[in-house]
Amino acid sequence: MFSVLERIEYRVCERGEDLEAIYRLRYDSYLAAGMVREDAARMVEDRYDELPNSYRFGVYYDGVLVSTLRLHYVDSAFPVSPSSEVFGDILEPRIARGETFVDPSRFAAAAEWSKTLRVLPYVTLRLAMLACKHFYPTYCLTAIKEEHSAFYRRVFRSVPAAGVRSYPGLTVPVHLLQSSIEANLEGIIQRFPFFRSTAFERRMLFERPKKGELAPLTILPTARYFKQAA
Repeated sequence: MFSVLERIEYRVCERGEDLEAIYRLRYDSYLAAGMVREDAARMVEDRYDELPNSYRFGVYYDGVLVSTLRLHYVDSAFPVSPSSEVFGDILEPRIARGETFVDPSRFAAAAEWSKTLRVLPYVTLRLAMLACKHFYPTYCLTAIKEEHSAFYRRVFRSVPAAGVRSYPGLTVPVHLLQSSIEANLEGIIQRFPFFRSTAFERRMLFERPKKGELAPLTILPTARYFKQAA
């Protein structure tokens, strides 16, 4: 895993060709999995992409786009995300009580790289762990297909939060899992040390640039520094 991270770059995708590339990757991945119908545009995007609490990432291996992930940070100031609407009857009252959430969605990977780069789910979902470390929400949510539940329970100690619902733009239903950040985050990082990160890496990924400042082009994973220090 650490040797793979040496060749990984994370990119914050906000405009132009970067966005088109991750939207096409979503479409190709979901179409192959039978999760979307054929579309002449050959892209998967939705209104949640443009929300102010949305973060869209491309994951690059030796300069090649291999996967993508979208994250929303949900609180009372920005309460909208895919999960907060699909499971609104459950999550909206909790948001009103002051709970906060990191809501990962639109995880997609290039088929050819999923077969050869077996640690790709960990590399990609590392972004969700960094978001949880940065924002420190009450829970990390996961709206997924039933057959993927075992992975999230084993790695992220996620537990069921809601039953099956329809999900915007997908042809398959999802159900909602959640992981308590206070109870689980540090234990997850200790068990999987490649989820470690520096505060600098997290700021580069999740702090919005001030007006007139340029966003970083790419961000390199910093977990290797902890390994070298050990």
